[in-house]
Amino acid sequence: MKHGWIQVAAATVPVRVADVAHNTAAIIERIRKADEAGVNLLALPELCVTGVTCGDLFLTDSLLTAAEKALLEIEKATEGLYPVAVVGTPIRHLGRIFNAAAVIHDGKILGIVPKTVLSRDERRVFASGEGIEDGVALGSDNAYPFGHNLVFPCDSLPDFTFAVEIGNEGLSLSSPSTEFVKNGAAVMVNPTAVKALVGQEDYRRREIASITSRLRCGYVSAAASCTESTTDFVMGDHHVIAENGKILAEHPLFGEDGLLISEIDVTLLQGERRKNTAWETSTEAFPCPFLQEVRETVLTRTYDTNPFAPADADMEERCETILQIQAHGLKKRFEHARSATAVLGISGGLDSTLALLATVRAFDLMGKPRTDVQCVTMPGFGTTTRTKSNAVTLCEELGVSVTEINITAAVRQHFADIGHDESVTDVTYENAQARERTQVLMDVANRLNGLVIGTGDLSELALGWATYNGDHMSMYSVNGSIPKTLVRRVVSYEAGRIGGKVGEILRDVLDTPVSPELLPATNDGKIAQKTEDLVGPYELHDFFLYHFLRYGMSPAKIYRMAKHAFAGTYDSETILMWLKTFMRRFFIQQFKRSCLPDGPKVGRLSLSPRGDWQMPSDAAFALYLKELEELP
Repeated sequence: MKHGWIQVAAATVPVRVADVAHNTAAIIERIRKADEAGVNLLALPELCVTGVTCGDLFLTDSLLTAAEKALLEIEKATEGLYPVAVVGTPIRHLGRIFNAAAVIHDGKILGIVPKTVLSRDERRVFASGEGIEDGVALGSDNAYPFGHNLVFPCDSLPDFTFAVEIGNEGLSLSSPSTEFVKNGAAVMVNPTAVKALVGQEDYRRREIASITSRLRCGYVSAAASCTESTTDFVMGDHHVIAENGKILAEHPLFGEDGLLISEIDVTLLQGERRKNTAWETSTEAFPCPFLQEVRETVLTRTYDTNPFAPADADMEERCETILQIQAHGLKKRFEHARSATAVLGISGGLDSTLALLATVRAFDLMGKPRTDVQCVTMPGFGTTTRTKSNAVTLCEELGVSVTEINITAAVRQHFADIGHDESVTDVTYENAQARERTQVLMDVANRLNGLVIGTGDLSELALGWATYNGDHMSMYSVNGSIPKTLVRRVVSYEAGRIGGKVGEILRDVLDTPVSPELLPATNDGKIAQKTEDLVGPYELHDFFLYHFLRYGMSPAKIYRMAKHAFAGTYDSETILMWLKTFMRRFFIQQFKRSCLPDGPKVGRLSLSPRGDWQMPSDAAFALYLKELEELP
């Protein structure tokens, strides 16, 4: 439960149809197994106390009485156990029989939820629970909340509230889950019975993923066992656990009995809702609260180390879309500004390479000659032969114009003017070069009636790894919402798509260490200033950035996720060191993001101050670093 993760499980109950004593023992055994595993919330199948395939036996007093006694036996057996269990059972109430789910925790039935959407066959036996908000006695001295409007909030974790819908209710036109999430339910529990049919698993995956995406919720569906009656069909124990559009875990048809376990991040889900200004809320549900000790949840789910380019994504399609967005954004800007040329500082590095590829596409879209793309290579004190050669050759192969303007003499004159000793390779030494290059590009653009195309990426903006009013500034920034790890994927995609000599150059660019090349090269002519040695690995920073920006996660939670995701790649000390660096730099460099040039947004995340990220430039970071300093 700590940091908002709750461990959830769905379990197969190997029922014997109408053998309530056997089923009760199996249910109690499953709850105890869930307790041993530290599960917060356990879903069991629809009508598992009796078996869902009892047919007209549901109309017999013997079966109903046995089921009600079994529920009280389960209630007693859960005393002192950790999980909240959702158990499917028939219930007599108001002279009718209901297909229901009892929610039981620590020796207490918290509430009983009746099914409201019934099939034609179910109506032979069961009544709909629609509109019922009452109490039911179950033959004891206690009356339990009974109704279709119950939600179950956890008092020890405010973001953890769940509700129950049964069977095919979630797929109905007026699904209960829609109202439950308006009343704060972050997780839906679905005891169900699913016929084993060809294609059924894929259908359920799509439907459940869709529900959780639309409602920004978690979902735990436990299906009836294949030990149900096989008179006319076979049931399939296809359990599914999902969160926010993603299937976290599933139990295959006819798989081995046991618990399907994963973790749902309820804090993430509630955060998603808070960011959505169109999210509807309601207070019409009846709360049945419970209390669980806050424990450290063991993570069994996986987190992608590259969330901007996840392993399950169609990256070719994504990369093509990104390039199309960049090109069309630039095309519109050129047509509006009536500019004749595009001016780029080309360094042989990743970012300027991607900006050039996008610009070439834009000029092709406009039907303008590529020679109107004016690239400028500006060697300085740290420029290496490898990067300069790649830059020039790439321009020649793409058919764009390229010229060299060596900035060394101009920067030395500037040093003399401001009284700076060239042997002191400090921030003045570096930034003077970056600003000189920007001045050259701006003035070339003025002379050629052009636009300076920005090359900086989202990761650099997050870290402030740019010279203010130097490479920080341009007339249109095509890479501004693309993180470094994704820049690499897009350039790699273009290398494969274009092929030939261009592909070879792009692959060498990908193999070149990331560097601003502002410090003198080594004696053997290699890059001396490697960005990732100074600010940390971009794969870590992009991981931090994604979860901080996308979900507003706390630094302590991001640290735990990163340890889990990068286990075996980075040790805990390294992750913590660079996370502190990220948090500190993200806050103190906001002033650079407050005056960003225009540029197209390509994904969900952007640091543009024009609606995407609004933050005061003088916000303190002490609160966020304190979390990390106080980690055990």
